[in-house]
Amino acid sequence: MGICLSNQIKAKSPFHTGVISCKNVSGNEIELSNSSSKASSASIPSTPWREGEILQSPNLKSFTFSDLKAATRNFRPDSVLGEGGFGSVYKGWVDEHSLAASKPGVGMVIAVKRLNQEGWQGHRECLAEINYLGQLRHPNLVKLIGYCLEDDHRVLVYEFMPKGSMENHLFRRGSYFQPLSWSLRMKIALGAARGLAFLHNAETKVIYRDFKTSNILLDSNYNVKLSDFGLARDGPTGDKSHVSTRVMGTYGYTAPEYLSTGHLTVKSDVYSFGVVLLEILSGKKAIDKNRPSGERNLVEWAKPYLIKKRRMLRVLDPRLEGQYSTSQALKAATLALQCLFMEPKLRPKMNEVVTALEQVQESKNALKIDQNIHKSNQHSQPHKGHRSYQSSAEETRGVTAYPRPSASPLYA
Repeated sequence: MGICLSNQIKAKSPFHTGVISCKNVSGNEIELSNSSSKASSASIPSTPWREGEILQSPNLKSFTFSDLKAATRNFRPDSVLGEGGFGSVYKGWVDEHSLAASKPGVGMVIAVKRLNQEGWQGHRECLAEINYLGQLRHPNLVKLIGYCLEDDHRVLVYEFMPKGSMENHLFRRGSYFQPLSWSLRMKIALGAARGLAFLHNAETKVIYRDFKTSNILLDSNYNVKLSDFGLARDGPTGDKSHVSTRVMGTYGYTAPEYLSTGHLTVKSDVYSFGVVLLEILSGKKAIDKNRPSGERNLVEWAKPYLIKKRRMLRVLDPRLEGQYSTSQALKAATLALQCLFMEPKLRPKMNEVVTALEQVQESKNALKIDQNIHKSNQHSQPHKGHRSYQSSAEETRGVTAYPRPSASPLYA
């Protein structure tokens, strides 16, 4: 099967059999086709969607388009928070209790996503977003306040996330920007893992399918909220091992077995989490054509380092030096590798990932121990060569007993 190597891997519909055309790396036209299985009518949300089908939810308000025009000052350009292939997101204000439009600066701030008006695919993804976020509530999922499906307008209304996306904080450069600290990066990784674990352990499993840094939103305290459920799907039911669907997602984050077969499982999300965790640790993008040849694909570049314990720390963002203990860094790097195993069955479950990241958080006091060891080694062995902080700490702390990545359960 060919693979669409565009930035976004999207078919006309995740629920229909058919063919789409795209270009491969060489620029040649190739086709993606895959049959889809029918989802259970009892699942939430039910699929495939019928046009106009909205599951009843007391959590959501149905806005009129005039309501949202008033809330955003007629979608003024200076209210734009962000833009993408889907459309634009605007800042708006509503009364906190009645949700009626209010004046700028008065009431509750909201984020209003106005989707492009053309295309059935966008409509279907809009319905998926409404029906998933209308039924699911969790501290690590963005809160959908309401929607507008009036005439050809498709608008979604969310809680406002002051810090924006993880992508902006992790990859922006410049003297005016402070890189995210180790502790904040681990806090964000843990929050995102908890969000995915909730989806995977729901009564009807939900496969997120498009996990990436741009879909990780942050509130004023850097608490994580997963957003954009347009590509989410119900997981397999009964004795089924996977869901068969068109390959959709974002290149660089998509699990290899899903790309090659169209078989979607919760372990597909685990792979995507591994990519994001690697981005968090390295400060590098999953795909970056500006990097030297051989380093453009982050996973391919990092794996040779990750599979060897003494080289693992070379993938870490040099801007984080001194902020983490060797124990923390090795655990986090090993976890990333485990999530990226080619064999899906060997990848951990998301609740195991949560436990592992909680252990990384709990070991933060080890940083002081490592720093004291480093100082001690500097005084006691001043003339024995330029051994790195990481190497001396590894040997002193007995890291030789640290488990090599394997099919075994996550470290205790």
